[in-house]
Amino acid sequence: MKKTFLFIIAFLYLTNCFAQEIVERKNRLTDSVIERFYVLKTDRSIKQGSYKAFYQRKTPIALGNYNNGKKIGNWNFYDTKGRLVERYNYDTNTYRFEAQLDTGTNLFFFFDEKIKKDDIVTRPIKVGGIYFGFIPYVSLFQVPFDTFDININLFNAYVELLISPGGRLADYKVHLISAYYQYNHTFNMDISLFSEADRTFLPATLNGEPILSRIFIQCWVTSNGMLNFY
Repeated sequence: MKKTFLFIIAFLYLTNCFAQEIVERKNRLTDSVIERFYVLKTDRSIKQGSYKAFYQRKTPIALGNYNNGKKIGNWNFYDTKGRLVERYNYDTNTYRFEAQLDTGTNLFFFFDEKIKKDDIVTRPIKVGGIYFGFIPYVSLFQVPFDTFDININLFNAYVELLISPGGRLADYKVHLISAYYQYNHTFNMDISLFSEADRTFLPATLNGEPILSRIFIQCWVTSNGMLNFY
């Protein structure tokens, strides 16, 4: 009886391992970022196992694990220089570490409240840190014209995110500007294009109370008409 029981356990374990057979996938998120991960061989839409994303093919910017398509455990997020900027635990949905904001970042924060000298203000925070966490908002946009005969280096671009006191993405705009081409246009984007996770933030606070805030991401326009940042 004991042998039969052990055989059943071993059979179920081997069956589960076979069912969880995985294959490696690679995907380009931006011109600068490539992600490598594994998916179930039986359903390649479901991520399983380790996940890694790299800036310029060598600098890790995100490291973590999936289980049946769900992020699990601690994930580490880095800036483009490879410095740890955030650790987030997906099992408990808690921030385990958040680095101070580097003054050299291309992210700028504004608050729709008057800030007094002795006020304590915290910026809005996104899971994924100051680089990886903001890739979805940059990679979605493409310029609405052919860039073949245009010097795209003469354009500036800014992504603007409005974050509500409830920690929700309330508005999403892209500002595209070129003094040389006399071009100045603001594109109002559809926030429903984002996943629930990408619409969720830890809101800014003023003396411990959540407040409305705005995040501006300074970008450049790539040769194929996409946006990028660092």
